[in-house]
Amino acid sequence: MNRVLVAGIGNVFLGDDGFGVEVVRRMDPMAVPASVRVADYGIRGVHLAYELLGGAYDTLIMVDAVEIDGPPGTVAVLEIDDEPVPETSPPVNGHGMHPQAVLDLLARLGGRVPRVLLVGCRPQTIDEVMGLSEPVAAAVEGAVAAVTALACDEAHRRADPPADPAADPAADRERADA
Repeated sequence: MNRVLVAGIGNVFLGDDGFGVEVVRRMDPMAVPASVRVADYGIRGVHLAYELLGGAYDTLIMVDAVEIDGPPGTVAVLEIDDEPVPETSPPVNGHGMHPQAVLDLLARLGGRVPRVLLVGCRPQTIDEVMGLSEPVAAAVEGAVAAVTALACDEAHRRADPPADPAADPAADRERADA
């Protein structure tokens, strides 16, 4: 079974930026396999990067408010490609660690996660206010169901087959048995 981390990201004091935190808060830990860890990282992006540095997870699912196409409250699942870190990346800001900044820091530290997904919701407001806007609040329950299903799928997902079948030890055993 794949090891999966579901990380809620965001600042609950900035309105819809608290979307990821609210989604993971409402997730039922009993609804996902034991190989899935659900955690609220809030604004602790540096902590998340260091947690990932140990290589303990096969898949990272980040949940956050992000600027995506569609009206506020639109939810989308995005696959994050393994992109090289820019040579001159900005300094780490513990209170401004958006998903790409977390992954950039992880790469600068010498780590990586094999598969990264982002469940994002388009915010209506990122102002100094507690609570989610009406359209984003309305999207939370659907997002909880989607993230739960995604986490379960990722926990049971088969690893990608090797590009070179000759490099696959299981294929070697099958050829030897034939």
